[in-house]
Amino acid sequence: MDISVVIPLYNEDESLKELHSWIQRVMTAHNLSYEIIFISDGSTDRSWETIVELQKEDPCVHGIKFRRNYGKSAALYCGFRRAGGDVVITMDADLQDSPDEIPELYRMVKKEGFDLVSGYKQKRYDPLSKTIPTKLFNATARKVSGIRNLHDFNCGLKAYRKDVVKNIEVYGEMHRYIPYLAKQKGFGKIGEKVVHHRARKYGSTKFGGLNRFFNGYLDLLSLWFTGTFGRKPMHVFGFLGTIMFFIGFVAIVIVGAHKLIALYHGTHAALVTQSPYFYIALAMMILGTQLFLTGFLGELISRQASNRNDYQIEHEI
Repeated sequence: MDISVVIPLYNEDESLKELHSWIQRVMTAHNLSYEIIFISDGSTDRSWETIVELQKEDPCVHGIKFRRNYGKSAALYCGFRRAGGDVVITMDADLQDSPDEIPELYRMVKKEGFDLVSGYKQKRYDPLSKTIPTKLFNATARKVSGIRNLHDFNCGLKAYRKDVVKNIEVYGEMHRYIPYLAKQKGFGKIGEKVVHHRARKYGSTKFGGLNRFFNGYLDLLSLWFTGTFGRKPMHVFGFLGTIMFFIGFVAIVIVGAHKLIALYHGTHAALVTQSPYFYIALAMMILGTQLFLTGFLGELISRQASNRNDYQIEHEI
């Protein structure tokens, strides 16, 4: 099979038949074998009934229905597990992503050898309340991930080699960082294609508000940390703990030496415990010890993890 189209959706009943017809028309025109996997993420409208109707009319249609709303990452994860095409295309169900982009995305993966191609919507029809935070978010993501050529990490229209989606785990709200997840797994040839962003035709946006961007930054920090130090926690906690303990130890030695020098010369000196520097130094030593032990425990847990030797091997002979 050439292409699997994975489409997560939430209450998009009005657009599904039109989207299906459009995809079907594009695939037929380019003589591509395909499947369409709709994932109803706890929809409360007639989305699932529509998917069932489409499946009866077209055997290329498949569906997954969640009992409740889990989020886009969960929908993509299940869609990726089900996908059987050589190239996997993801797109939103609201008709803002054009299926006419699919053949070129497919060609870039198959002919140009990209592991992942992400869409870039240069001209958007979203409100400023969404576009401005999106630009800030993408600038931060480029800096942290090191993927400099992507302008829109969160674009729903993407194409993947099958190996990519079978070797990454999308969880929580990590769908925003799939290119970063792919890079961490060793899929480094990541491209970008300018795509057309269409105005929403039916319904209203499912945009979740500003908390989405705050959560996005926290997810990015988590992904960076686990990707950098996930297998070697001692390198960060142990290092920070050692530095803090050393600074605290030196400070407390200085405080004690000052007291001893005063006693040696017979001059009056306040009690060591009356100096605020004594308590600051003591706190740093305690925190340093705790950080070091945190790194040590993290290292023990890491060594016992079932996926500690989960290395991505591309070929074996």
